Amino acid sequence: MKAKIHVTLKNGVLDVQGKAVAAGLAGLGFPGVGEVRVGRYVEIEISAKDAAAAELQAKQMCEKLLANTVIENYRIEIAG
Repeated sequence: MKAKIHVTLKNGVLDVQGKAVAAGLAGLGFPGVGEVRVGRYVEIEISAKDAAAAELQAKQMCEKLLANTVIENYRIEIAG
């Protein structure tokens, strides 16, 4: 199974990288760009008996390593 994981900053957390991207885009001639939020995307192949087991493993991976749950949210999609 493949776990597709999207990690993003929680609302209200300052996104310094997003601000830099917004400024860069404005400098490149895209003045209409508003707020930019930058996140991460991770794909992991997981050997599991079913989608529920794969999702549980992916959740544990996020909680232990892939996301700082104090300032980040994560969303998991499981593909067979």
